[in-house]
Amino acid sequence: MATCPSGHASASDDFCDVCGVLIGAAPSLAPEGAAEAPRPGVAGLVPGDPCPRCGATRSGQFCESCGYDFTLAAQNTFDPVIQRSAPPLTGPFPVAPPPPPPPVPAQPATVAELVVPDAAEWTAVVSADRAYYDSVQAAGGPDAAGIAFPAYCPRRRFRLAGGEVRIGRHSATSGIDPEIDLSVPPADPGVSRLHAVLLKAPDGTWSVVDPGSANGTTVNGREIPTGQAVPLRDGDRIHLGAWTELRVVREAAAG
Repeated sequence: MATCPSGHASASDDFCDVCGVLIGAAPSLAPEGAAEAPRPGVAGLVPGDPCPRCGATRSGQFCESCGYDFTLAAQNTFDPVIQRSAPPLTGPFPVAPPPPPPPVPAQPATVAELVVPDAAEWTAVVSADRAYYDSVQAAGGPDAAGIAFPAYCPRRRFRLAGGEVRIGRHSATSGIDPEIDLSVPPADPGVSRLHAVLLKAPDGTWSVVDPGSANGTTVNGREIPTGQAVPLRDGDRIHLGAWTELRVVREAAAG
């Protein structure tokens, strides 16, 4: 067992277990019998105080139980064993923004419905209508009494072509040459030179317009307004003049 310069018996041969002085150093200059000055430290640790690490009673610079160096407390030196439990961090802490929402897939564009032109052929069938003639006579008029119903009137067919088909009577002086010429005998005296016009729509159907005839035009028995296009359907009947009937017929196109 070694003896330190202060006379303490120490089991360690490098530093005194009691006062912590280096073994073999010069003897203390303190007067003989003077009490050892307490070493500064945390909470005034002195011999006899508990070890901050394991709680054993201090007897020197180093703890006899765990080897703790009491000079660390005096120097406020960090001891990983004592301070291994750090206090919890406090906020507030920056919060990362939430990720952007996923993009909404674009809706597929609506494909406009295509308008398929009517591939059928339209025909105007011209004939003399006795019932219509009788209604005109019953209604009277300045010239009604002088108009007789024809004894014979052949049925004629006109295929509707182009975008416009005129109905009337040929007139060289007026320069009118309608596609449906009703001046062929027996001629209807009640038909104007340009009595009506058939117009083709983009979808292939037809309508009729009275541009301002002297005696008017009816569709299925109802007089149509001047200058207004009236749509026609398959089988509709147009009456004009004193007895003329024009029936529009939709027929399948020739293959």
